[in-house]
Amino acid sequence: MDTTGGNIMAKRVRDATLDSKDARKKLKPRGKPYYRSIGPGLHVGYRKGKDAGRWVVRMYVGNQDYRVETIADADDQLDANGSTTLTFWQAQDKAREVHKAMSGDGGKVAGVYTVKDAIDDYLLWMEGNRKSSRDARWRAEALILPELGEIDLAKLDAKRIRKWHSGVATTAPRVRTKAGKEQRFRELGEDSESVRQRRATANRVLTTLKAALNYAWREGKAASDREWRRVEPFEDVESARVHYLSIAEAQRLVNAASGKFRDLVQAALQTGARYSELARLKREDFNADVSTLTIRESKSGKARHIILTDEGADLFTQLVRGKNRGDLILTTEAGGIWEKSHQFRPMKEACKNAKISPAIGFHGLRHTWASLSVMNGMPLMVVAKNLGHTDTRMVEKHYGHLSPSYIAEAVRAGAPRFGTVKADNVAQMGGA
Repeated sequence: MDTTGGNIMAKRVRDATLDSKDARKKLKPRGKPYYRSIGPGLHVGYRKGKDAGRWVVRMYVGNQDYRVETIADADDQLDANGSTTLTFWQAQDKAREVHKAMSGDGGKVAGVYTVKDAIDDYLLWMEGNRKSSRDARWRAEALILPELGEIDLAKLDAKRIRKWHSGVATTAPRVRTKAGKEQRFRELGEDSESVRQRRATANRVLTTLKAALNYAWREGKAASDREWRRVEPFEDVESARVHYLSIAEAQRLVNAASGKFRDLVQAALQTGARYSELARLKREDFNADVSTLTIRESKSGKARHIILTDEGADLFTQLVRGKNRGDLILTTEAGGIWEKSHQFRPMKEACKNAKISPAIGFHGLRHTWASLSVMNGMPLMVVAKNLGHTDTRMVEKHYGHLSPSYIAEAVRAGAPRFGTVKADNVAQMGGA
């Protein structure tokens, strides 16, 4: 028999206690699997459960230590399908495949591969593939690594991930804290909208975790993706009511903003661009000849062009006056770049001075551009392209109900009127 780690011959090994369903029924459930050696430093194991068991592979990594990976369910109750449910003989073949995939050039299996290792490799891949990894890195460092980072991927199960996921959903939102100071948190609201927001955040962090784990699995660092595939996100938490400003409210907000922040607010209202995209705009990104802005690095990692109205083009013509190639179009009062969270305080103050209630966040200016555009009849695909979405799904989700539609017009034109409701002639007080 060839004893090199990557080329163990596929010789079937018999075991009277494991090779049939009836034989495995006689085994007692226990935490430690029942192992059978199938080659040097390689074992296939059966972990007995209350109703059914799972196949694992145990591989020697040196220094009297082993790496254990779950590879599939045993065919105790369901018929084997060759992938997620295996017979004893199929489990041996799978164990050899896993051993070969995880063996290096020298035929030796690497030791513990943690969730942190998976996150690090995934973020490195994202950066190398020109994708924005800033948000993923923040989520990982703040909400994934503190609890899951040191866990061996081979020992990460669905129960542990679900517990962590639920914990994220009950964690108070973080607030900006000075470096070196103890992290501060906002008060944990218990109203339905606060709960929805926290669950939506937990889902986004779960997406980041799953993406990293899937990358590790594709790279041969994990024997199976079964455990995290079993973890479902919270349902019905992404459909937040979009908060946007009316034209009158937007005008008040612009008038209430001061200095360089007013330029930033106007730029957001004219483009629908994200805060981070606006902060990176340079003189050469504005093309006055065709009235466009080039967003060179968006959230998706792809460049796009934003079409400006005449009003928007006039604004950016004023903003770039006297600037040279390489200069930022939008700067702070000190001439620096708008960094993360710099917009929070001036936005809050501007909303207060403009009497915007409830106050709107800076991202709400993006929603304002999109909402007003849709209500004015702009096709959803056009809105999506200007916002940087590849299709209309996100636009339909958040703004589709604002779009004039054939169905709405048909209902209002053709539905019966009964003449039993008298018109209210009392004028509504107040306004936008």
